Amino acid sequence: MKPAQIPKQKSVLLREIKKSLWIYLVLIPPFILLMTFTLIPIGKSFLLSFQEWSLHSIRWTGLENFVRLVKDPVFFKALQNTFIYTIVVVPVGTSIALVLAELVRPQPLAVQTFFKSAFYLPAVVAAVVIVLVWRWIYNPANYGLLNYLLSLVNRDPVLWLQDSKLALAALTATSLVGGQGGAVVFILAAMGGIPVHLYESARLDGSTRIKEFWFITLPLITPTLLYLSVMGTIGSFQVFTGTYLLTMGGPNYATTTSVFYIYKTGFQNFEFGYASAQAVILFLIIMGFSAFLFRTLAEDYEY
Repeated sequence: MKPAQIPKQKSVLLREIKKSLWIYLVLIPPFILLMTFTLIPIGKSFLLSFQEWSLHSIRWTGLENFVRLVKDPVFFKALQNTFIYTIVVVPVGTSIALVLAELVRPQPLAVQTFFKSAFYLPAVVAAVVIVLVWRWIYNPANYGLLNYLLSLVNRDPVLWLQDSKLALAALTATSLVGGQGGAVVFILAAMGGIPVHLYESARLDGSTRIKEFWFITLPLITPTLLYLSVMGTIGSFQVFTGTYLLTMGGPNYATTTSVFYIYKTGFQNFEFGYASAQAVILFLIIMGFSAFLFRTLAEDYEY
């Protein structure tokens, strides 16, 4: 190496170090926020799951909270309700969004923009407001919308939220009806990135709209569907607002979900250690489901 090249290389190296240092300095504030409000609380929750922590004392109990979970029928009922809710909401909701996006895709840009705004509008409204609207729709009296419509055809009022056989289905419907706006926008964005010449070539070969969707659109938007499935699964396992405002987990635990039971255990019964043990189990279940979805849906397509 020539002696003249050494100062030049040192200069380039210093410049790269300064650039990297600036990047790390910019990343420090969000990392501190992540540590303070996410990583440290998660670690604290894991420790808390091995303790009996009340307003008066803290006692290390080892695996007692997890042994108690195994014997708790309400915890398993809450898990069952959460699984049913998730298994219905995620695939059905994603399918609805997929069909709506495919119907909007061939339309002119102005029409697409209108439908994107219309579908996404419920996501802008606070979840509490939407749930209160559903509370009126499900009201057991005749001034509830559904029972009013039934009265028009001489049908008796239905206890949508008070019947243990209907309550969970009613809670699930609140998420499916009008709750797919964000997914529609994501899928339309993914569809917009597919080269037009692929569809043109398929049409020249006599392909139908269904075949285009099945063999071109669906495989090439798989990464977006994976993202929506994972995020939808995480959100569904954490459902709380609807349960809290519509049914309070009733009747007879028919709509008690895992997060609602964690809330009830921790903030109503003040059993924070036991609530943390439930949260740890839920965290592991969500991780397992997410890993399963990644393994099932993660595929690489190039175009």
